[in-house]
This record gives sequence, structure tokens and C-alpha cells, in this order.
Amino acid sequence: MSILHTPAEAAASGEVRSLRRADGVRLQWHRHAAVQPGTSPAVPLLLVHGLASNASRFEEFCELTRLREQHLLLRVDLRGHGGSLTRTRLDTATWCDDLAAVLDAEGQRQAHVLGHSLGAQVALRMAAAHPARVASLVLVDPVFRQALHGRSARIARSTPLLRGAAALVRAANALGLHRRTLPPLDLRALDERARVALADPDPAAEAAFIAHYSSTRADLRHLPLAVYLQDMVEMFSPVPLPAALPQPVLALLSSGATFADGAEMRAALAGPRVRIETIDCHHWPFTERPAEVRRAVEDWVAQPAAGS
Repeated sequence: MSILHTPAEAAASGEVRSLRRADGVRLQWHRHAAVQPGTSPAVPLLLVHGLASNASRFEEFCELTRLREQHLLLRVDLRGHGGSLTRTRLDTATWCDDLAAVLDAEGQRQAHVLGHSLGAQVALRMAAAHPARVASLVLVDPVFRQALHGRSARIARSTPLLRGAAALVRAANALGLHRRTLPPLDLRALDERARVALADPDPAAEAAFIAHYSSTRADLRHLPLAVYLQDMVEMFSPVPLPAALPQPVLALLSSGATFADGAEMRAALAGPRVRIETIDCHHWPFTERPAEVRRAVEDWVAQPAAGS
């Protein structure tokens, strides 16, 4: 494991660490150490970003949350994203193994795992594949195939085609046919600009925000096409239901999300260890309602059921 950081960078965005996996892929994550660790170390929080995203999605959260006082916070670039760039084959099982390797590198037996969108899919799979490593789950706008409708349902049915397209693009990449450089995506800076647009009384400003955050073209400026296609496949693949998992689950659902039927979503989430809360936003709660999300996560991690 290598540690790549300067003191100033570590203060602002956490200590940047990396790990070379057996297949040669380099994983990168940001480590925010507990400010006042107790005599009995608290269970860390592992943060997993969504489709076409990266670890900068959680930079603001990690800087402002009161969990920093006693909890180690780990925000990871999933392989293929951000500082973990690769154009090789990806799937959720590999991402889960990578996350377990990050915990091993940090000397951590388990963690609370928070995932947003695609990250929620990864968190659910990790809870099933590595149950001893997951203390509890926080699922922010998870995707359950049976609840999808409209365009999202059509995309889900086309995943075999997306998988085939990803294989073709990977083959072209292996021959050297790909963009040599990709501009970095700073989601914290993008969030700050989005909030200015959302505060504008002109409805066109909000429409522009939604269009940009939903834009495939904007995503592909920063992400290899092969990675984007594989993200889409994994986003719409079946995942374990919370009721089948041993871990307690907090689900945060955006009130304005239109990709799934609300009643079907709640049915998929139903279980004796599940708490469901609604966030009044579109599909980007960390952008639109960051303080509300922080409070919900902080309260969850602090409660005995999640912390046990």
C-alpha cells in the first residue's frame, strides 16, 4: 500500500491512499481519521459512490459530519472511476472484493457501508457476499429491478446488449483505441454550482441542473465508455433484498425520483431491520439536501442497532 498526500491535502480532503490489487489495478481512497478516537474504536463508515461518479461525491460530507469526531471515514473510488481508473472488465462482485481489500489494508474488521444509487447496489451485494464485514447499511436511492418503470425499465431489459457493447469497447481499448486523458470530475465543486442554480427563482435554472446531472454526455467527459456501460449493467442487475440480509438497513429515498414505482420500492425494502426515510429532492440528496442527509446518517450510525 502506498500513501500519496501532502499535509495540506490531507487536512482538506483526507489522506489519499492506494492499493495495487493482484490483477494490477490500482485502487485509490481517501482516509479521514477520527479526530477524537475513543478507547474502544468506533466502527468506521465506508462510502461508495454512484454511477459515473467518484469519491469526491462525499468530500463535503466527510468534512462536515460530526461522525468525524470518533469514526474513521473511508471514501473509495470504485475501480474504473476517479483515481482507480481502469478499462478492464468490471462487475459488482469485483467491486465488493475491492472494498473488502480496502478494509483489510486499513486493518478494519468491518464497517457501516453507505452507498448512493449504484453504490447502494454494491453495498447490498457486499452485505450478502461479505456479511461479517458489514455492520449496517445506508442505502441512498437504491435500485430494485422489480420496481423500475418507464425508461429505466427499458434500460434494464437491454442489459444484455449493454454487456455486449462493453465487451466490444474493452476489446478496442486493449488495442489502444481510447482517449489518452480524461478531465477529473470534482463533484463538490459541481454541487456548489448546482446549489446556486437551485436557489435561482427562474425555473430554467433548476431544469438546467437536472439536465446536467442526468446527462450521459457530461458523464462520458470524465469516464471511459467501457466503464460507463458496465456501470449501467450493474446498476440494473438484480440485488439481494434487505429482508434477506442480517444487517440493519437505513434507506433514504428521494421524493422526486421517477425511475421506480414508490410503492414497489417500499415493498422491496420491507423488512424487520429496515428504516425508510424520505428526502425532499430529485435524485441527488447529497447535492440538494446535504445537511438533512448528514443528520439522518449520523443518527443512524449512533444508534445501538446500527452500531452493534
